Amino acid sequence: MKALLLAPLTGLALLGACTDDTVTTKADPLAKNVIDDAGLSALLLTAGDPEDAVAYFSRSLAEEPERADFRRNLALSLVRAKRLPEAVRIYDEMEQLGQSTPPDRLDHAFAALQLERWEEAQRLDASLPVAFNTARRHLLSALLADHRSDWQVADAAYARAETLTTNPARILNNWGVSHQARGDLNGATRMFERAISFDSRMFSAKNNLAMTRGLQGNYRLPIVPLTDEEQATILYNLGLIALRKQRLGIAKGLFARAVEIHPRFYPAASDRLAALEARVGG
Repeated sequence: MKALLLAPLTGLALLGACTDDTVTTKADPLAKNVIDDAGLSALLLTAGDPEDAVAYFSRSLAEEPERADFRRNLALSLVRAKRLPEAVRIYDEMEQLGQSTPPDRLDHAFAALQLERWEEAQRLDASLPVAFNTARRHLLSALLADHRSDWQVADAAYARAETLTTNPARILNNWGVSHQARGDLNGATRMFERAISFDSRMFSAKNNLAMTRGLQGNYRLPIVPLTDEEQATILYNLGLIALRKQRLGIAKGLFARAVEIHPRFYPAASDRLAALEARVGG
């Protein structure tokens, strides 16, 4: 990212060297916001090493502590870097400073959910205005309802969220997990299949579909697009389900196929296979 930052700053220095004394005494209108004007803040938030973004926005905020956008971007960068407790602390600061907008509170709530701070997430959800009507906001409400086992409220929130996006794959995947939690494996299967129909690259939905089938005694790979590594991973996970059900022969076969299919050495499957071979015989 350094090369991206140096180019516009160097250009400014050269322009200053070429001007006369009357011009150089004026304040440079780009000095404080060259990164924002170049669109590089957005780039830092979505590409490259998230730790680089954390470092940049930390420095920027130290220089201009009144900037809500720097504080917001620091929180988002901390979430990307999996530094969730620090991210929540920054979101708390935004609330205390009166800088928190409804989208900020929504991001705050999802960070709190990942830390299993359910009461905090519930408070933030309740603070969102009724007019703030987005798919992600209703997904938050659905996840909180799932936690309370309030399935009727959860279904209504998932359904509302689905209508507010053109690609509901993530929503449908979570809705499937909700059905799993209720013991409704047929309903979960339908949701995971629908999620994959919207995004055939979503591995979590493909894995969830296979696991739901495995819980029903179906250990075959689902007919969905799968890379060799994805196939091996799902076969290994199916083997764990078979092992839990004491279907040792099936588990052994699944682990063997996982080792065979994986494009690289698969130590977890190999170790499970060796243990089973010692237990049930080669």
